[in-house]
Amino acid sequence: MKKIHIIHENSEWTNHLTSRLDELQLPYEEWFLDRGLVELSSKPPEGIFYNRISASSHTRNHRFAPELTESVLSWLERNERKVLNGSRALRLEVSKVNQYTALNAAGIKTPETIAAVGKEQIIEAAEKLGKPSFITKHNRAGKGLGVQLLHSVEALKKYVYSDDFEEPLDGTTLIQEYIEAPDASITRCEFIGGKFMYAVKVDTSEGFELCPADVCQVDDLFCPVGEQEDKPKFQIRENFSHEVLTSYEAFLHANQIDIAGIEFIQDKEGNIYTYDVNTNTNYNKEAESKSGQYGMLQLAKYLGEQLKTV
Repeated sequence: MKKIHIIHENSEWTNHLTSRLDELQLPYEEWFLDRGLVELSSKPPEGIFYNRISASSHTRNHRFAPELTESVLSWLERNERKVLNGSRALRLEVSKVNQYTALNAAGIKTPETIAAVGKEQIIEAAEKLGKPSFITKHNRAGKGLGVQLLHSVEALKKYVYSDDFEEPLDGTTLIQEYIEAPDASITRCEFIGGKFMYAVKVDTSEGFELCPADVCQVDDLFCPVGEQEDKPKFQIRENFSHEVLTSYEAFLHANQIDIAGIEFIQDKEGNIYTYDVNTNTNYNKEAESKSGQYGMLQLAKYLGEQLKTV
């Protein structure tokens, strides 16, 4: 029987989707790819395949999940199976350098960024950037790994040569200009089937490590689980419309990305800077219930529609 095959390494982020698939009585099977083997001469099962592997998999002791998934996706694509968020999407998921070059190729503005390998080179990158304030990031990140806001090269030196410095998994640290939003927020635009679904306003006033999922394994203070606040950190922007959405949809189509969350920040002049593409996107239940829009339900319906095409 044809099935929806869900490729992932985090059940906490996948249970919300499978419960919707159960609700719609759609056939599915989970492929938990933290370890395994790929028999290249064999034929994959029938159905469709949805990749949800995350750049942060190594933080859950699944160090080689993306590498294993890349092998699996190559095998599936070689056998002409229908793959959603395939190998190209995975390459962008695990590399912000790949994200930014692809966004720039699509004419989408990103913050000025320099990639560096080596501590001396990180300092050199900040000097070359020449900005009064800048952010450090990991190239292969997720969960806000390695994000630090610094206001001088001297402060960077103290951080880089301290015990607090986080070594990136792939050795690549990004030095990026800091874009300040007047209201200390960012916007995350959600897409299913390459089409815009809704936008979420995210309060960043308390830090950068933000996760929209209902169940987070982020070791910080900013996960929305169980929070009771006067001002929610996640709010769906009603009737959001902007010309950047057309560019985003074209970008997703060009890079064979079916499901994604794309994040941007807007400065006080109204300029939009796109800084993150999440191909393993999640949704916040509280924000959705207030607006009556449900991402995982729409995603499950979309997967059901795609299953009918194979």
